[in-house]
Parts: sequence; structure tokens; C-alpha cells
Amino acid sequence: QVQLVESGGGLVQPGGSLALSCAASGNNFAFNTMNWYRQAPGKERELVARITFGGVRNYSDSVKGRFTISRDDSRDTVSPQMNSLKPEDTAVYYCNAVLRGIEFWGKGTLVTVSA
Repeated sequence: QVQLVESGGGLVQPGGSLALSCAASGNNFAFNTMNWYRQAPGKERELVARITFGGVRNYSDSVKGRFTISRDDSRDTVSPQMNSLKPEDTAVYYCNAVLRGIEFWGKGTLVTVSA
């Protein structure tokens, strides 16, 4: 059974940086895409960063230039480096992975950006 476990969330001041990580287990093949979503209070879940098996990266306009996503298929991890954080980045961040059309989700990790 595929499991995704996020780590690295916490409290950070505006302008600060935070690195999240997602570790996958139970998959016998590399994921087609690995993604990070977030959901702020009262808002819908949104895709913020995506990386394909071939290393193609996409970002939402709200994080472009500030977030960098990377993956290590030898360790089955995907990690977004988040810089220049803003209060509006406050949300629960979810790891998502797609394998042969099947989606898997982590339980999420809370990131709070506040002074």
C-alpha cells in the first residue's frame, strides 16, 4: 500500500524560508508526477508545485519565483523549498503523487507564516 508522509511544517516569520519533505513508501515504480497542494482556511485546495518523472516543473503564479520543487526517485522523496514566505502562504500543505492514473495523498503538514 502506497503511503505518503509529509514533514517540515511549522511556524516561520514573513520573509523566512522553510523546506518541506514528503517520503513515499509502498510503491514499486517511480511516480509519474509528484505534487504539492495547499489548503488555506476557508479556501479550496490548490496545486502549488508539480514535478514530473522527467523533471519538468510547474508552479502556480502565487509561488513562482519563491518555491522550488525537487524530487529524488532513489529515495522516493519530493521536497519544496519555500523562500520569501508571506502570511498568505499559511495553509496545510499536502503531498500528492500520481502513478498510472492513480492518485495518492499524504495527510498534510501545517505551515504558518506569522510574526
